[in-house]
Amino acid sequence: NLRKLTETVLAERIPGDFIETGVWRGGSCIMMRAVLKASRCTDRVVWVADSFAGVPPPDLENYPADHGAVGKLYQQKDLAIPMETVQEHFRKYDLLDQQVRFLKGWFRDTLPTAPMERLALMRLDGDLYESTDVALRALYPKLSPGGFAIIDDYGAIKACEQAVADFRAEKGITEPIIDIDGTGAYWRKSA
Repeated sequence: NLRKLTETVLAERIPGDFIETGVWRGGSCIMMRAVLKASRCTDRVVWVADSFAGVPPPDLENYPADHGAVGKLYQQKDLAIPMETVQEHFRKYDLLDQQVRFLKGWFRDTLPTAPMERLALMRLDGDLYESTDVALRALYPKLSPGGFAIIDDYGAIKACEQAVADFRAEKGITEPIIDIDGTGAYWRKSA
């Protein structure tokens, strides 16, 4: 799905960069960069946004939907992959170059001021209501018409699904949500 959507925005010349928020080991970002390289596309960037320290503890005062935080994700050490390890994964495929940029830190600190002007594709994998909400609010206004919003945890984590529903309702977004695999889903931003 990610490869197909990446190829679609390139074929249709939807303007903008690519971003993943919550990259774990970097596989999806590596896939996007590989498609750019295979397509000989040199004028787009893949943004790699992560704390590289795992999932933040839930902020229940401001985001009560994160109560329970899906098995206390913030305590799972295997979700904290250092940025240097992710960079090494890019290097192994000869894909770490000027078209890959890292945004290190909590989404609430990095995404509202993220330096990209326009996005063609955004893949959100934040696991929490807060992470999903912050990413949507910061990045969706930058998503070009015809671009794709992919939500990795949409069918797996109720708080994530709720963040998407609340954001879409607030913004009047009515494009259909398309299931990918029972877990992930996406929609295409209309003109």
